[in-house]
Order: sequence, then structure tokens, then C-alpha cells
Amino acid sequence: MKLVIGSDHAAFHLKETLKARLIAEGYDLSDVGTHSDAAVDYPDFAMKLGMVIARGEADRGILLCGSGVGASVAANKIPGVRAGLCHDTYSAHQGVEHDDINVLVLGARIIGEELAKELVDTFLKARYTAEERHARRLSKVLDIERAFFSPTHHD
Repeated sequence: MKLVIGSDHAAFHLKETLKARLIAEGYDLSDVGTHSDAAVDYPDFAMKLGMVIARGEADRGILLCGSGVGASVAANKIPGVRAGLCHDTYSAHQGVEHDDINVLVLGARIIGEELAKELVDTFLKARYTAEERHARRLSKVLDIERAFFSPTHHD
């Protein structure tokens, strides 16, 4: 599984910890930054990570900022990105199983390192079930995306 990871300055240290662990576990991982704890703007890194997902250059992404909220909002503006802010294991696996999220968003100022590791593991092990009700709902979400990102959208 190809992964991409990114963060703003508030989550830089947690990103580095998760990155080292994922590489040690043998994941093919690209890091879109930031590369220090100097102040930066989270939308820039949500965009970089989201574009890697949208172009199909990675299967899943892990995006971090202080609370996770801003990065989640920004990433979800990119067509093809389904980012879920998860601070519990149920959401981390259910988001993949039911909603086919492809980006896990974490708030480094909200959760600790051990929980972050557990959430990443849960997210990466989960698989979309494609059960009829989930596929139907995901199809409706994708219809919304197409409606607003279509070059012929005039509403």
C-alpha cells in the first residue's frame, strides 16, 4: 500500500514519529511536509497531500494539524479525497469500511502519540465493505462531488 503523510507545524513532531514507524513497518511512504516546526499554513499541506491522493499516486493518506479540523475541511475540498477526522478507533475503521475514506486526519494537540499509532494501524488495516447500503451512500456522495466539480455545473 502506497501512503502519503503531511502536517502543519503543530503536528510536525507527531508526523515524524508516525513516519518513522510506517517506514520501519515497510510501507512505501511519501512525505509532503512540513519539514520543521516553523509556522506554516495547514491548507498548503492538505492541498499537497490531497493532490497526491487525487492523482492516484498513493492509496491512502495521513494528514495532521493541531486539531485536525482545518486540515480535514481543506482536504475534503479536493475531488477524490474523502478525509475523515478520527480520534477513536471505531471511527478510524468504520470510516473506511462504510464511507471508503482515503485520508485519516488526526489532531496532534488532541490525541497522544500512542493513540495516534493505534488509529493509524486501525485505518490501514480496514477495508471498504462495498455492502449495498454503503455503496449506495458513497455513490450519492460522489454524485455531490461531481455536481460541484463538473465543468458544466451551473446551479
